[in-house]
Amino acid sequence: MSAKNSIWHEAWLRLKAGRLHRACLAVVVLFTLIAVYGEIAHRWYLHTDQTPAWNKTDLSQRYLPPSFLRHPFASADSIGQGFRNLFTCPLGSDNLGRDVLPRIIQGARIAFHVGIMTSLIAIPIGVLLGALGGYFGGKTDAVIVWLYSTVASMPGLLFILAIAMIAGKGLPGIYLGIGLTTWVSVCRVIRGEVIKHKDRAYVQAARVLGYSHMRILFRHILPNVAHVIIILFSIRFPAAVGTEVFISFLGVGVQNEPSWGIMISNARLRLWQGMWWEMTFVTLAIFLLVLSFNLLGDALRDAFDPRLRTAQSGKH
Repeated sequence: MSAKNSIWHEAWLRLKAGRLHRACLAVVVLFTLIAVYGEIAHRWYLHTDQTPAWNKTDLSQRYLPPSFLRHPFASADSIGQGFRNLFTCPLGSDNLGRDVLPRIIQGARIAFHVGIMTSLIAIPIGVLLGALGGYFGGKTDAVIVWLYSTVASMPGLLFILAIAMIAGKGLPGIYLGIGLTTWVSVCRVIRGEVIKHKDRAYVQAARVLGYSHMRILFRHILPNVAHVIIILFSIRFPAAVGTEVFISFLGVGVQNEPSWGIMISNARLRLWQGMWWEMTFVTLAIFLLVLSFNLLGDALRDAFDPRLRTAQSGKH
């Protein structure tokens, strides 16, 4: 099959054809660039051993509403301070005078950390167990089905909180807690895909040629279900971000960093006083990221669906 007629090329053409899909892809790329910028800034402050700008407090600048230009000398005790105030806080400031914008950027960095790191834990476990169970069947499959059924029967959030508490508060505990409890759906999907592929002609031909089971599984079957893994990543990424936000909101997750969950927890106490901007902008950032990933995941699923491609090719 040529590159122009490959499943990846067809999926890319289908993804580009939809205006909504292009918009979602642009939002995901924008958040990715923001997260990369936040990571660079975070590493720079660590390297220089300085207090990050998003953690610097200034009680004279508390509760400033969103504005690119403010009264420069309203609360300044020096000309330099007044000049600095002229171009700060486009998204307002919080109860400690910290600028909301760089804190949201750091929240995006943490969200991508959680989404990527938990996927690096959950997806390999799910793919490996699902592939082994689907290919070998029998007792191997029975043990794997029993294992993921047992994990799935446990209350997911409580399981994540328990692992996070054992591993310690902070990002490592979040990674382990979410990663070790969300591989079940990946395992189920990959197991079903491998079961469908293991009796196809190309697998039977590989067996006739005397290839080993591991070679057939990892060099022939899994490359043919790689698109499913990409779809699973696009679906579970926003789910992991949402879980981290909720756990940090409860005070168990990220510590001493501007996670979106911590920002929401702090902002809700001041919402009734009319300080709406922190809660509004954080919620909007979460909404845009999660919605874009979910719609993009749906688009990828439709693009890689062989039945949909066959139906549309039949029309032409």
